Amino acid sequence: MIHFYLDKTFRAGPKTFRLEVEYALNSGAFLGIAGPSGSGKTTLLRCLAGLERPDAGFIVQDGEFWCQGSRVFVPARRRRVGLVFQDYALFPHLTVLGNLLYAQKDSKRAFELLDLVRMTDQAHHFPRELSGGQKQRTALVRALMREPDLLLLDEPLSAVDEELREVLGDEIRRIQQQTGVTTVVVSHSRREIDALATEVMVLRDGRLDPAKHWF
Repeated sequence: MIHFYLDKTFRAGPKTFRLEVEYALNSGAFLGIAGPSGSGKTTLLRCLAGLERPDAGFIVQDGEFWCQGSRVFVPARRRRVGLVFQDYALFPHLTVLGNLLYAQKDSKRAFELLDLVRMTDQAHHFPRELSGGQKQRTALVRALMREPDLLLLDEPLSAVDEELREVLGDEIRRIQQQTGVTTVVVSHSRREIDALATEVMVLRDGRLDPAKHWF
């Protein structure tokens, strides 16, 4: 289980907001975080990843504190977290296999994951030779290379066209179910959240919307 309470002041455009949210997520769950621009979705994701430090609060993963007030802060590199960025952030000079091995030097696991997403034939291709869907799959399995306790997806389908979204959404859900990794996805799309997540958090002005009203 991951349990967090985060208090963080952040800026969205010219305005300053305060994120204050508490949530407990069971192991293996798939949480979707929705909300309008400026609601704190990305700030929350970055705090969970260790890319930003909250002003106050805690993050505890299976009894291990990743963050606890001003006393404890485990940096991103020491958290067992996989992160898939909106633009995939693949290394253009490395092949698909090279991108995976950059995350963890384990060829056996790399090929197991490539087989899981049906991309063993593209192992030695460079990102420029891949379709949008193949880039997305590569980014996803690279994030899984270190067997993370938590997988974070930031608008994972926004960079692909409409025709691919449903197919790749099914792929993400299948991989999450097969690996059992606890997953959090941030999206502005209700359709995407409904298709992927087993539970939903709606943020509005940095707070949980208990009624989960869509925006």
